[in-house]
Amino acid sequence: MELNLINKILADTAYVRMGGREEEKKAAEYLVGLCNQFTAGAYLEEFAVDLGDIKRAKLYADGKEIACKAYMCCGSGIAEGELYYLRATDKYSLSQCRGKIVMIDTYLGYWRYRDLIENGAIAFISFDGNINYADRDIDQRELRSYISKGEKLLGVNINAKDAVKMVEEGVKDIRIEVEQDEYEGRSQNVVLEMKGYREEYIVFTAHYDSTSLSTGAYDNMSGCLGLLHMIEYFSKNPHSYSLRFVFCGSEERGLLGSKAYCETHGEELDKCVLCINLDMIGCIMGKFASCCTSEKELVSYITYMGLECGFPVSVYQGVYSSDSTPFSDKGVPSVSFARHAPGNTGTIHNSYDTKALLTAEQIEKDSEFITKFADRMANAVWCPVARKIPDNMKQKLDEYLLRKKPE
Repeated sequence: MELNLINKILADTAYVRMGGREEEKKAAEYLVGLCNQFTAGAYLEEFAVDLGDIKRAKLYADGKEIACKAYMCCGSGIAEGELYYLRATDKYSLSQCRGKIVMIDTYLGYWRYRDLIENGAIAFISFDGNINYADRDIDQRELRSYISKGEKLLGVNINAKDAVKMVEEGVKDIRIEVEQDEYEGRSQNVVLEMKGYREEYIVFTAHYDSTSLSTGAYDNMSGCLGLLHMIEYFSKNPHSYSLRFVFCGSEERGLLGSKAYCETHGEELDKCVLCINLDMIGCIMGKFASCCTSEKELVSYITYMGLECGFPVSVYQGVYSSDSTPFSDKGVPSVSFARHAPGNTGTIHNSYDTKALLTAEQIEKDSEFITKFADRMANAVWCPVARKIPDNMKQKLDEYLLRKKPE
């Protein structure tokens, strides 16, 4: 792709694109137009998502109001109780949650939430941000339905500076007030199919939504630019395998777009030989990496290819937290490509994720390597990646998708 076009796309999409909101749909329609500049046929495929419009969110700590944002879809109501800061998850620490409003250190994952429910917490507080940063940003988080499973606790998110102060001052009494309208909304994937000589196909994925604070240049409009690079390339070059490009919506809300695609197209997945996923490329700093949810031979293949091309790449076998995972869970081997910036030179899910972290030149270089790999797969006499998921990867998938608790 032309460097000027890359920079224009980054500028045109420099706004928050939360899954299920109008801004996400605006970006989806924009991507349809970009795809159709290279080859006709891109379309939107909608799917249902849970949404909540928060009307009121208040947190009082010993009577003093603390800035907060309510968890979307956590319900409405009032919770009052003693604050308990959960520092550890041993049985004794968890037993102290009963009847308390519990502050947690981390993201509200499934197993932590189950701990709160099973040990009698009445509400929860999480925090994000950094005490060393000047901003007082607060992320808009949600209580996902596959986490709550119908058992809802009121929850709010606050800035880390306030969380530290509350613990330092020994706050005791907490009051949380939440009012919101919850309903079923719509998100969408952008889909483009390119027929090859074979009926079997390779699927390419990258998500285009962002979190509530982020314009999502690095995570993940950069990956969408990589897909556009490949669409342009394959529109001009032959490919034996058919190709499907899926720009996934609502990835940041739990891989909802890729899960919906796999559900809708489940009967067709037996013809899908490989998923190639792009999630965060093109950053100025950091190393290029590839995560293979596949047989280990693919790790060696990409490692050798990197050496052959003079393009350093760190390759490993694992499960990547991105849109490749639902495909692998359906038996499709996958590989995810990313360039990982050190934390002090590029962060995500916050207001610091802007196009300043990237260069058009690095996006193009990363895209060219991925396209070389994709071309080899798309024009293989027989796709060399075995269509199976090894047992060790099945174990990792079970853990990631919450079917088994990690040991």
